[in-house]
Amino acid sequence: GLAAQMQRAAVSIPRNIAEGHARKSTGAFTNQLSIAAGSLAELETQITLAHRLDLCPQELAESLLTRTDEIGRMLNGLKASLTNS
Repeated sequence: GLAAQMQRAAVSIPRNIAEGHARKSTGAFTNQLSIAAGSLAELETQITLAHRLDLCPQELAESLLTRTDEIGRMLNGLKASLTNS
């Protein structure tokens, strides 16, 4: 069950970015970026849970969390650039 939830959360991130971009409205795009950030936070929590339940080795969990942190910074940067333009 956790693996399926992780997959849904991971797929939701780019899907929400694409949906926001397709709406051709800065407000709608920033809203969808916030939703994508929420899905990213959900995925980070699921990675942490998987590690705590011994379903994911520490090295893999750390690597995945490093990647999610980078994606979070990119989402925040994109959102800031839209807000400032």
